[in-house]
Amino acid sequence: MTDAFSSPPHQPPYTPHTSSPSYQTYPWAPREPEPRPNPATPRHPSLGHHSDLRVLRGAYRWQRRVATLTALGYFVLFLLLSAFAPSFMTSEVSGGLSTGLLLGLLQVPVTCLAIWLYEHTARVRVDPLADRIRDLAAVDARRGTVR
Repeated sequence: MTDAFSSPPHQPPYTPHTSSPSYQTYPWAPREPEPRPNPATPRHPSLGHHSDLRVLRGAYRWQRRVATLTALGYFVLFLLLSAFAPSFMTSEVSGGLSTGLLLGLLQVPVTCLAIWLYEHTARVRVDPLADRIRDLAAVDARRGTVR
């Protein structure tokens, strides 16, 4: 009989279990993959797409190529003519002005043209795409979605 003042019934002594430990005993043994937490699914899908960024990178790449090839292409042409066509470069255009000097002086307007091309392609091709992506990101931020 048990009452409020008696000791609990007798239990057998504790015996430890003999199964393998819960930690890895060998460092070369493959580990079980850790479970990844499930990310919270946003209520609304994000508006921006990866393709928008891909298009923006392509437009920016095209912009850099056009401006770079304009300036460097003219300069390389000038160097090649100087190296391989010295008679053409030393020929006189008018009043003691040689072709080489004239082409060298034209390097400044060509560089200005390359700068103008860079700004023009930025205004026409790159900036509208960047503005669109920026606006979509602002809408996503207001809605609280995570990309």
